[in-house]
This record gives sequence, structure tokens and C-alpha cells, in this order.
Amino acid sequence: MSGGELRVGIISFAHLHAVSYAGCLAAIPDARLVAIADDDPRRGTTMAARFGVDYASDSAELLARPDIDAVIVTSENAHHAAHVIAAAAAGKHVLCEKPLATTREDALTMIAACREAGVVLQTAFPMRFSPPVIALRDAIAAGAVGEPLAVMATNHGRMPPGWFSDPILAGGGAIMDHTVHVADLLRWILGREVVSVYAEAATRMHPGIAVDDVGMLLLTFDGGLFASLDASWSRPATWPTWGGLTIEVVGDAGVIAMDAFNQNVQHYDDRDGTYRLVPWGQGGDPTMVATFVEAARTGSPPPVTGEDGLRALEVVLAAYVSAASHRPEPCPSS
Repeated sequence: MSGGELRVGIISFAHLHAVSYAGCLAAIPDARLVAIADDDPRRGTTMAARFGVDYASDSAELLARPDIDAVIVTSENAHHAAHVIAAAAAGKHVLCEKPLATTREDALTMIAACREAGVVLQTAFPMRFSPPVIALRDAIAAGAVGEPLAVMATNHGRMPPGWFSDPILAGGGAIMDHTVHVADLLRWILGREVVSVYAEAATRMHPGIAVDDVGMLLLTFDGGLFASLDASWSRPATWPTWGGLTIEVVGDAGVIAMDAFNQNVQHYDDRDGTYRLVPWGQGGDPTMVATFVEAARTGSPPPVTGEDGLRALEVVLAAYVSAASHRPEPCPSS
């Protein structure tokens, strides 16, 4: 399509981010949420009623509708490939939740399907649109630290509920869930590719789950830059914030640090002993969804592509191979 209102469907509210994306669409003048498909009838009808849109019991019914131009795929990780490939075959533009897929082969097939169909494929990496992250990238590009030499990063939080700890549906645990964000950000901020990964993974915080909840990674980028990453579900259920994403870059002329989720008001209530952090400011979701709408409406390239999703996934897959071998492993794209 070229111009006009973008009519959007959402495939599954299995992922926690779906609610936010639906809310973002409501705030965009050139977009409208038309329908929701979900194989969980209770969840799907509840969300359809909440947003005042139609409900479809399966994605095929939604994709067959001529009044839908684009879809947001927020199903379980293992189902992304089937939903994206079907959407491309139906001529729908796609914003796909991260990780793009759970295997490299699926990701490549998804990218090829969208390219051949002539539809947009954007990977949902909202942290690229976070104001603190953008400020960090701009500062480094302006030479604030000179030549970057090393990076220390964290992305940790509470363990998500439900299928996130199912190795089949999720494709992995904390490393799968949290590494993709930082891998993408570091590629984007530094303008370099990861060439090898050394990782250790374990299940320490939540005994009995079948996936990793702790991951420590050492990434080597082209040019020899090292980056360490703590990607873990290491915060208790009562933790006052969703999680934390930090990046510190050491250069030959200085150091710069960024805390993406440190915009909050601290509130302690002496009456009941509660301590809360109330976030303020804009996160990355609204801008990310708006860029997808613009790309789908105008045919312009999305700012975050399917290939970006693939590159981040390759880092994750190399990390899991390394965690099993206890040796550094090359990234498939290197």
C-alpha cells in the first residue's frame, strides 16, 4: 500500500508485549487495530473486548480478511515462523516479536518469504527507540569516548510466566529472552558484528524449570572489541521494576554509561511498608510501532529489519553451543 490508514491485526496475545503494542496502535492516527487472533479463546475474547475489535479463533481466519493490511506477531517464540510465513503468503506486512525465530533456518525462511512477497518484515526491538539508548549511540558516534575498546552490559529481570520456561515453545530461557536485545543494540551502537561467543548458562534462581535462568556471555566483535553480558532472570517476583538494561562503554578517551530503565519516581509508604518505583518518560514501544506503521504504509525500509533479528538470534544460538561445549564458538554469520 502507499499512504492511507494501515489496518492491523494482532496474532496472539501469548507474549506480554502484545498489550502494549495494541495500545500504541490506538495512539497512531494513521493506524487502526481491526482484529485479534488467538488460539486461547478466553484470552482472545478478553483482549478483543478490551480493545473493541473483532476476535478470530485462528490466524488463518484473520489473515484471510481483506480489510487487514499488516499484522503484529506476538505468539510463542516457536510459532513465529509459521505465523510470519503465512502472513507473507497473504500479502500482509509483519512486525514480529523478538526473538525473530528459535532456529537460524526458520529465520532465513521468514526473511525470504517476506522478501519474495514484497512485504515489510520488522523485528520488534523497542530498545533501539529508547531515548537513553539513542543518547548513548549519538554520544559514541560523536567521539565521546574516543575509540570504543570494551563494553559491560546487563539485561536482567523477573522470570516471565507461563510458556517462557517451556524449552519447546520458548526455544531457550533467559539467554534467548534477554540476549537478543543487547546483541542488537551493540551491533547498532558500535557498527560492528559479533564474531565469536563464549557463554556459561545455568538454572540457579528457579529450581525445577527446564531452561536456563542465568547466562554470562563474553562477545568478541570484529576489530577485537570485547563485551560482557549478564542475561538473566535474576530478580525476584517482588522486585520493584520490570528489570534492568545497562550498557557501559570504555574507550581510549573516556567512559560512558547508560541505564535504560532508571527513569522513575521512588515512593516509600510508611503505612504499609511498600516501596515502589513509578516509571516516567517514554519507552521504546510507541516509536517502534509508529515506525512499522510508516514503513508498511509507504513501502519504506523498516529501521529494524528481519536481518537484524537474524543477527541477534545468531549470537544467542552461538551462546547455547558455547554453554554446552565450554569453549568460544563462532557466530554463523562470521
